[in-house]
Amino acid sequence: MPNFSMRDSENRHRSIYLLPNAFTTAALFAGFYAVVQAMNDRFEVAAIAIFVAMVLDGMDGRVARLTNTQSAFGEQYDSLSDMTSFGVAPALVMYEWILNDLGRWGWLAAFVYVAGAALRLARFNTNIAVVDKRYFQGLPSPAAAALVAGFVWLAVDNKLPIHDSLMAWVAFTLTMYAGITMVSNAPFFSGKSFALGRSVPFWGILLVVAVFVFVSSDPPVVLFGLFVLYGLSGWVMWGWRWNKARRLQQERRNHSS
Repeated sequence: MPNFSMRDSENRHRSIYLLPNAFTTAALFAGFYAVVQAMNDRFEVAAIAIFVAMVLDGMDGRVARLTNTQSAFGEQYDSLSDMTSFGVAPALVMYEWILNDLGRWGWLAAFVYVAGAALRLARFNTNIAVVDKRYFQGLPSPAAAALVAGFVWLAVDNKLPIHDSLMAWVAFTLTMYAGITMVSNAPFFSGKSFALGRSVPFWGILLVVAVFVFVSSDPPVVLFGLFVLYGLSGWVMWGWRWNKARRLQQERRNHSS
């Protein structure tokens, strides 16, 4: 007698669902649009498009879980979309904007970022079943893209107190930092413990409204500031864990002696 539950699960795993993949396609389009706008020297629009891609990317997985439409195709498609929107697009936008002024150092920094994003996504896909789901291993590629795009947006909007002669090297340092941090072992909070289907108290809705108001007050400054803090939080957590492990090891030595 055939096992219909196993067959249904296997068919679901192989299926292609419209709704979550539509969000993934929209995120892919936003990343491609960012590259096109950078080639046309419209860097502010390009940076905003990357943030739009980040919002859409955050929705596709949650929509798939809410509607019970997860599939192997969706997982692979999402990774390829992320590589375009958060790997290639930010690197090309930053290179077209200012890194090309540094010659080979500029394109090397852009390549380090692209390679870091590719390695980050490959490691995530292979380790997804064995790592702590509360934390990402290394800076997630959307957050790295937000660091790069936020910097471009701030600079184009003339809100960075950096001399023009230093701007390219600051961009170089930030791009290298984002690329290297993506392949680090620093733990970054994933936010996957928040379930959209779970009821929340009234103050939770007020908090969401406050966040929207806060971001809309000055989007480039607020978004870049938030992602700078997030981009440093993993190293703070890593240092705290290392210090805690060192203290425990010292206490064991003291007890054994």
